[in-house]
Amino acid sequence: MKVLTGEQYKMELADKRIDTEEDEAINRTVQQIIKDVQVRGDEALIAYTKEFDRAELTGLTVTIEEIAEAKTVVGKEFIQAIQHAHDHIRAFHEEQTEKTWLTNPKEGVILGQKVTPLQSVGIYVPGGKAAYPSTVLMNAIPAKIAGVKEIALTTPVQENGKVNPYVLVAASITGIETIYKIGGAQAIAALAYGTETVKKVLKIVGPGNAYVATAKKYVFGDVAIDMIAGPSEICIIADEHANPSFAAADLLSQAEHDEMASAICITTSELFVKALQREVQIQTEKADRKEIIEKSIANNGRIVVVRSLEEAYELVNELAPEHLQLMISYPMEKLSYIENAGAIFLGNYSPEALGDYYAGPNHTLPTSGTAKFSSPLGVYDFVKKTSIIHYSSNALKESADDIITIANAEGLTAHANSIALRKEYLK
Repeated sequence: MKVLTGEQYKMELADKRIDTEEDEAINRTVQQIIKDVQVRGDEALIAYTKEFDRAELTGLTVTIEEIAEAKTVVGKEFIQAIQHAHDHIRAFHEEQTEKTWLTNPKEGVILGQKVTPLQSVGIYVPGGKAAYPSTVLMNAIPAKIAGVKEIALTTPVQENGKVNPYVLVAASITGIETIYKIGGAQAIAALAYGTETVKKVLKIVGPGNAYVATAKKYVFGDVAIDMIAGPSEICIIADEHANPSFAAADLLSQAEHDEMASAICITTSELFVKALQREVQIQTEKADRKEIIEKSIANNGRIVVVRSLEEAYELVNELAPEHLQLMISYPMEKLSYIENAGAIFLGNYSPEALGDYYAGPNHTLPTSGTAKFSSPLGVYDFVKKTSIIHYSSNALKESADDIITIANAEGLTAHANSIALRKEYLK
């Protein structure tokens, strides 16, 4: 892994450039796919599945028989593990629920907020280089808790025309019944605009590759989206007491996602740097996804040596990583220094993978620095809020002059008149 000083890394962060040529090519492809799905509907979806997934489909929805078959394939151990994960994730997200509330600030005035679940949501679950049953849980559970009535899941098929069985079992456990065999930008287009088979939804959530992310960007406004997710990221702050073997394992756990994943370790110890480099090399050689890890580490792997933990916190707040591990002494006491991170893992025995699968907090997290202003996916993403306002005649009469003054100052005399008219009537 490339070793930098804190100052060098700060300059690298400031000098990040986007490959606009590649982005423009993706944009053109995605725009064409969206238009094609809008025009040809199911026909386009079947054609793109054949082209991109090399699977010939006769139908776009998963059958009850396919779900039953999946349960026989995955084994009891997986079903038990995914059920335990489901229970932990549900318990955490139940704490996020919001309720309609009313207040009576003064006589004749009632104000409040009505919380209403979204009517319909589409969940995108990636396929391709790996299957993600955990993503099913992380997106479906908060939607269910929020009270969303219609939840559809879409995911790429394998070459045999079937959906990954682990994904199907996870969907079954969460109670999702509508599952589409569609991946890529075409799936996003189908959820956004509907086809003969796919019902249009109000919001699309879930991670995906660059084509999926770009498609979400283009349909936003016609439907809501959760976020534009970039490549996965991990940053570890390690002091001289951190375990280099643990740190290397956690860096590689993110590097194995894809070649553009980012794995950063910021440390105050030169001795730790050497031990970490050695561990990264040893563990990479043994890894099943060695080729992906090597490219990821070469592209975006960094070890940053800083003079103090305070300098490390400053760099982290600028980076705003998706996942942050504090592998330092007394990490809970240092939590207040961190302002920008999607999820924070405290200590040597709270690895990022714990959050990915099992602990309970959502693993759909802001990436690419957006943790500076964004939050993890939650129950709050599946509801909308409506303001409630009631004034009695006397309460309005007391406030009328103030409202008229402000409206006239803005030059909106019809606004002022709507109040003045009532004031005159109440005389």
